[in-house]
This record gives sequence, structure tokens and C-alpha cells, in this order.
Amino acid sequence: MCGIVGYNGFRKADTVIIDCLKRLEYRGYDSVGIATVDKKLNIFKEVGEISKLENRVPSFESNIAVGHTRWATQGGVTRTNAHPHIDCKDAIAVVHNGIIENFRQLRETLEKEGHKFISDTDTEVLAHLIEEKYDKKKKNLEDAVLSAVKKVKGSYAIVVACKDEPDKLVGARKESPLVIGVGDNENFIASDIPAFLKYTNRVIYLDDDEICTVTKNSIKVYDKNKKKIDKKEKLIDWDVKDAEKSGFPHFMLKEIYEQPDVIHQVLRGRVSEVDRDITFNEEVENLLKNGVDSIHIVACGTSFYAGFIGKYIIEELTDIPVSVDLSSEYRYFGYKNQGSLVICITQSGETADTLGALREAKNAGCKTLVVTNVIGSTATRLSDAYILTQSGPEIGVAATKTFTSQILVLLLLALKIGIIKNKIGRDEIHEYIQQLRELPRKVRDVLDKNNEILKTAKQLKNAKSVFFIGRGVNYPLSLEGALKLKEISYIHAEGFAAGELKHGPFALLTKNTPVVAITSKDNTYDKIITNIGEVKARGPKVIAIAEENDTEIEKHADIVLRYPTNSNILSPIPITVILQLLAYHIADLRGCSIDKPRNLAKSVTVE
Repeated sequence: MCGIVGYNGFRKADTVIIDCLKRLEYRGYDSVGIATVDKKLNIFKEVGEISKLENRVPSFESNIAVGHTRWATQGGVTRTNAHPHIDCKDAIAVVHNGIIENFRQLRETLEKEGHKFISDTDTEVLAHLIEEKYDKKKKNLEDAVLSAVKKVKGSYAIVVACKDEPDKLVGARKESPLVIGVGDNENFIASDIPAFLKYTNRVIYLDDDEICTVTKNSIKVYDKNKKKIDKKEKLIDWDVKDAEKSGFPHFMLKEIYEQPDVIHQVLRGRVSEVDRDITFNEEVENLLKNGVDSIHIVACGTSFYAGFIGKYIIEELTDIPVSVDLSSEYRYFGYKNQGSLVICITQSGETADTLGALREAKNAGCKTLVVTNVIGSTATRLSDAYILTQSGPEIGVAATKTFTSQILVLLLLALKIGIIKNKIGRDEIHEYIQQLRELPRKVRDVLDKNNEILKTAKQLKNAKSVFFIGRGVNYPLSLEGALKLKEISYIHAEGFAAGELKHGPFALLTKNTPVVAITSKDNTYDKIITNIGEVKARGPKVIAIAEENDTEIEKHADIVLRYPTNSNILSPIPITVILQLLAYHIADLRGCSIDKPRNLAKSVTVE
């Protein structure tokens, strides 16, 4: 959940580290720290914004440093608990993401041996474990790090600096992401690619139980037995401008407006009007061609709601039964059938619970497919096959363009399975492709209604609680709409299947509880109109999200926000954009920290 950066090169390291940490601010943090290396370790920490630390750090001539942004997990938000953490001799500095589950036992043992601890964190244990095995005469930093990580239980991505070996950084990972940025006369180690994208787009991904040694001119990677591994560089096709605001007040708004282009990217190379077919990479095609009898979709948060929408779409187009599970539940309790296809959805490809679920599925002999935005991520390397959403970097913590791209990928997957099972004919596929081609324009039509959505947001900004309701595929959309509102505006919000309000939730309705009703002209339209009437009878204001050609809805709702569509299968995309803009404007009017909501992080790499 935190941000790690290590730098070894020809530039002023403190300046580079601060710059890189700022590019990881979207991950969320409550404290920050940096350690530069020359003849000693120079360590500075601060609670709060990176700018506060920047103002405290004097200029150093050092060309090697590590930095960290922390979300508190073990120990409160204090300077002492901020990273980097050091050993008793002030010789070794460690930055760490993850959780050391057995740190209390390790700490008690180390304290009995005379080690003095100053923080309440699990990370400090690593510094002392490394010190125990470090011999400055032998300069055996790699061996000391390997010894330390073999003693810990849990997850970690660490970067280690040592004053007695000021020419190198050592990194290691297990179940937490760590990537090397390969430069010219400089190299980087970071938890996420955007940290160093300004400087290089050449990367090497570390896998679990691997360790690396990075100097400014060399990179060596070893396994846990210190056997050298030949790792290949990969090129990242993201542009550094993709990770900048480009004139928008917030990353979230920029990413909402990028969605028409993202739709083009998702479809690119995958839909063929000439062949009337949907195509994926060879691994996906091979995974699907032998047939799929049942599907389990596994994900967390917004990705879970994308999967829930995918369930409705896949079942409608293929007649294959689909179950949807939260990753944190599936990995321990989910039914794992060897004949099933398990689809794991994770924006980052590093979500700890989803990776755990993926491993359990593979161990049970299930076929596994990952939908993710990050090539080279752990999920892509663990699964039998993967589909990239091709969304580009998403900086805002609240998922927007990655959510819509996940829905689109699942739709394309449903169409492909439908073709394989002879459930969908070529003429029907051609019609779907035509509708997909029109989708970017329909999203732009919604974006053109931004001011109308802003006016609605002004009427909701002071609400204490908001309900979202829908039926069919609009039910998971109501869950996502509620999640977007609560995570960035801090207004309590809940999503419900519209028919369930009378089974309990009505008790919470008052005239001050606005209800957002998502409607479609499908076989449940009359039912949701009835549900809206039930709501209105209890006093709340109703905001309806309705199709442009719905001539009845204004008789039942106080406010109507309209979306263009000619397909219920595709309607979740424009509806989603309305929900995103509504949440964004409410949060903005309330003065909330939209890109960095409190207590949240972009990539959740702990259980």
C-alpha cells in the first residue's frame, strides 16, 4: 500500500527520490522519509505531506538514496514510525511494504540478544535481522538480506542501503510488488512504475523470493539460494504525460475524461468487423477453445463490481453459470472446481487477496485467467493466461477508466465464448461490434452533460446518506455508484437491488435520504418504477438515471440524468460515467481530497 523508491546513479539522489515519491502520492500515505548514503546514513522523516519533508532535507551530494511513503499498519502515525528504519549501529536503512506477521516473536528474540528498538513497527525488525548477519569486512549485504528474509513470515518488498557499501542498493520481494527501472548510468528500484517513468521506460520485474543488487551501472538478480537469474528487460509504452494532470484539477477527473480513448484502446486489435470475430492473445484463445462449463469471477472492491456486472453479461450471452466471489473470501471458503475457469480481476495485478485467491485456484487445478492493467505484474505471471485492459496508468485512488475497461474486457470475453459455444452468430457479432464502435461517442455525450450533473451534485452535497438502487445489471452499478460516493466524498452511501428495499432498508429512509435510481427499458422497467413510487411515498428525493428515449421517467423522479444507449448490454458504460461525475462533483463541492481519499491506497498489497 505504501510507496518505495531507491535510486543509484549520477544525479543528486535526494532530489530524484523526492521527485519520484511525489509520483507515488496517489497510492496514499500518512508519513514520508528519505535516507541518503555517503560516509554515513542521512535520514529525514516527516508526518504528513512530502512537501513538508522536502523543506527539511538539506542538499546532499550523494548519488544513492532510498525513500518511502507510509500508510500506518503497525504503529501509529509518528516520525519515529515512518520509514526508513535503521539498525542499532546506524549502518543499515530499510524501506518496506507489506506485513511481517511474526515480527513480535522476532523482536522479542532480538531484544534478548541486546538489540534496542525505537519504533512500534514490524519493519524495524528487518533492519536488526540484517545487521545481525552483516559483516562490513566481507561486505556481504546480499547475504545478510537473504538471511533476514528467510526468517520472516508474511509479505515484503524491501530496499536496503548500507553506509559501508555506498555503491549499491539491495532489494527483495515476496507477495508485494517491486520493479527495477533500468537507466543509463543510473538505476531505480520502486514499488510502482510511475515513480521513475520520467527517467526511464525500461523495467525488470522481480518475482517472489528474488533478490537484486543494483549499482548505477549494473543489475544482478538472484533466487533465495543466491543462484543468479537472467531477467529480461521490458519496455513500458505508457507516456509520462499519462501520469500527469494535463490541466485538470484532479487526476480522477482527467481519467474520467480519458474513457472514450480508453474504450478505443480496449477494442484495438480485438474486434474484427471483416472476420466478425473477437480475438485475444494465443494463451487466452487456447484456454477458451477447449470449452468452459462454469466460471468463477474473483476480485476486490471496484473490480468485484466489474466482475458482478460481468456475471450478468456472460450469463446472458453464453448461458454459462457464473459465480462472483470476493477474493478475501474465495481464497479461504470458495468452491474450487477443477473444471471451472477462474477469472481474477485486479487493476494493479498485485492485489494481495486476489493473488492469494489465484494461487488457491491454481493449486486446486482450475484454469485461471487474469484481467489486469499492468503487464509483468505478479498476477500475469501466475495465471494461465491474461488479458490487459490497456487503460494506461490510473493515478486517482478511486478507479474510473480501469473499471469501464474491465467491464468491456468481460463483455468481449462473453462474446468470444458465445461464438465458441455457437450461442452467438456472426451477424449478431457484427451488430455488437457496430455498437461497440459507437460507444466512445456515447461516453462523450455523457461528458457533454457535465454541467447538468454538477447541478445535481449541488443538491446532494449536504446529504448525510444516499441510497443507490437498480435491477439486473444496474444492481452492481448501484453498488459501484455508492462506493464511488463514499470513498471520495465521505458521505455514507449504500447500493441495493431495488426489490430489496422493502425487506429492511426502508427503515433508514427519511425525506433527507436522496435515492439514485438506475433504470433501463428492460423487462424490469415497470418493477423499478413501482420501487421508485415506494421510495417517493416515504419522502426522499429521487434522482433517476434513465435512457434518453424514456418518456415516462420524469413523471416519477424529481431529477433525471439521461444516458444514450441502444443496448442494455452496453448501457453500464455510459451509466458508470454519470455515477463517476456525480461522485466527483459532490466530493469537490465538499472540499474533499479526491485523488488521495483518507485511509485508502491505490494498490492494496496487504491482506
